[in-house]
Amino acid sequence: MENATAPDAALDRARRKAYWRLLPLLFLCYVIAYVDRANVAIAKLTMANDLPGFDSAVFGFGAGLFFWGYFLLEIPGSLLVEKWSARKWICRIMVT
Repeated sequence: MENATAPDAALDRARRKAYWRLLPLLFLCYVIAYVDRANVAIAKLTMANDLPGFDSAVFGFGAGLFFWGYFLLEIPGSLLVEKWSARKWICRIMVT
């Protein structure tokens, strides 16, 4: 019976080790994404006052261009991640 629980214990240790390695990186990625979104929202408020022609439609168009650029470029990126390692690809995403 001891052998039946040994693989489960080893799997639990491996999961814990992976969680402790991945969670700080994922938390850092989340914080950077949150700060980026907050900066865009704050920039919209100040740009509307500084640039009279920069209304909500222009801001929405810019956000739409960003979305489509992100969408179209990340699909080939997802295919490239199969050739590279996930670690290198996450690093590339965080740097760019």
